[in-house]
Formats: sequence, C-alpha cells, structure tokens
Amino acid sequence: MKDSRAGKSDRKPWQKGPGAKRPGGHSGGQSGGRGGDRPSGPGGPGRSGHGRQPPVARRDIDDGLVRIFGSHAVEAALNNKHRRVVRLLATENAEIRLAEVIAARRVLIDRATPGDLDHLLGPDTVHQGLLLEAQPLEEPLLAELIARAKTHGPLVLLDHVTDPHNFGAVLRSAAAFGTAGLIMTRRHSPPLNGVLAKAASGALDLVPVLPVQNLAKTMEDLKAQGFQLIGLEGASDVRLEDQSFEGPCAIVLGAEGKGLRELTAQTCDRLVSITTGGSLHSLNVSNAAAVTLHWAAISRKRAGATT
Repeated sequence: MKDSRAGKSDRKPWQKGPGAKRPGGHSGGQSGGRGGDRPSGPGGPGRSGHGRQPPVARRDIDDGLVRIFGSHAVEAALNNKHRRVVRLLATENAEIRLAEVIAARRVLIDRATPGDLDHLLGPDTVHQGLLLEAQPLEEPLLAELIARAKTHGPLVLLDHVTDPHNFGAVLRSAAAFGTAGLIMTRRHSPPLNGVLAKAASGALDLVPVLPVQNLAKTMEDLKAQGFQLIGLEGASDVRLEDQSFEGPCAIVLGAEGKGLRELTAQTCDRLVSITTGGSLHSLNVSNAAAVTLHWAAISRKRAGATT
C-alpha cells in the first residue's frame, strides 16, 4: 500500500510532480516526452499556438494523462502550481474568460472550436470551451492525511462509490466545509478526471485524494492513530446530530444504493443516520456527505468556542 511507504522526505507528494502508476485510469506516466508545462511561444503567455494541427481524437487512448474540462475545474487546475500541464485547448471566448490565470501560468494555448472539443470529448459533454491535459497529482501518504486532520477537519472515506457525479459532488462539499483529505478504494472508484473533475468544480485540485487497496485495513490503521470512524447508515438509531466530531475522526460513506459493505460497517466505531422530516428517509451519497460535513464543521466550531 502506498500509505505505508518508508524513507520518504517530508514533501507533500499530493502536490508535487507527476503521479505514480494508478491502475484503472489513475496512472501518471509521461506522454511522448511532453511532460511539464509547455513554454510560451513568441507571442508571449496566453497566446494561441500558430500553425497547429487540428486536435486529434484521443478518448480511446490510455496515455496516463488527466483530462479536465469546464471553466471551474480547468481554472483550479491551472491555479495549482503542482499540476503539471501538458496541453490546453481553448476556444477564443474561453481564452478571454480565463485570460488572467492563463497568462499567470504561462500556458501556450492550442486554439480549438466548440466542434473540435465536441469531437474529442463527445457531443453531450459540457466543456465550456476548455480541455486541459495534465499529469495527475501524486498520491499523498496516509501519514500526511493524518497530520492534516489536526487542523483541516475530518477525513472522508468512500467505500466503492462509483458514480463520478456523486464522487465529484462529495469532493466539492469536502472543499466547502473543510476536510483533511479523501480516501477511496483503488478499485471500484471512478478515474480522477473528466466528469468527476467537472462535478467537483475545482475541488479535485484542492482536496488531497488517496486511493487504497484495502479500505478496512486503512480504517484499522486510522483507529490505531486515535481516529473515531463514523459510518453513515440510514437504518441506525444513533443520530448524526448527537455526534460531536471532536478530535481526529473520519466520515465513512457507502456506495449508491448498496451503502456500506459489511466489513466496512463492522470496522466503524459507530453507525449514525441523518434525521429526515419528509416522506423520503434516505439521501444519496453526495447529499449525505454535504449534510454530514456541514454538521461536523458546525459541531467543531461550537466545541472550539466553548474550550
């Protein structure tokens, strides 16, 4: 497991350099010698390339690159100095909208038409005139996330959450309400790019994400470090509102429909449910994450005000 590596420096690998191999679309190798930011051409930063060839359709090529589209997601990636840019395709209008951040990052643009991007990403993709090809961020160490939990709020653990829209929405809530990081299963999780990045609205470049091979083992490692593990389970008689979220803790959320797997639920310190007042008594995973993280933030703030 990557969270047990020894002999590393104290650098933050989730922020620096290209990613290590990530099975299932999370790999981070070089592509054709084009790693790193592309330098500006004679026209200066933010200017379109000259004499470019039309974009090549690459949807079916597994080259280890992350592809991010949409204004918020691309802007956040460009603002993250540790995200190594390979290529930015932008329409003229999109270039104007992000002119300041593009100039600051000194990225050379490949001018594209909306039709070019439709061809690359599919006609139903809401790309807003932008497609960024980049190296994935390097995975954090578990020890780094544990250290961040002292100041950045609870960890979020996702157990086989496969829908990229829900996963991205969880990341967005994590960035909004505060979290030390997100831990996901390496298998049965969506790739950290594309639709997920668009749904996260920039949070993919704000919240460190650690894929692990064995979630139950990681949970035991967290418990050994003093973490309380709070799992969301709709059938539980224990209410979320009764939890204080003081000290190091982790919020554990299950997959859409199935919820927490049996071993995951058994490994939690307690299972809690969100009190509802309407005819529906359950929330999907992204809504449950938003409610729980908001309550955790309020609870911790109140606890800090009384100590």
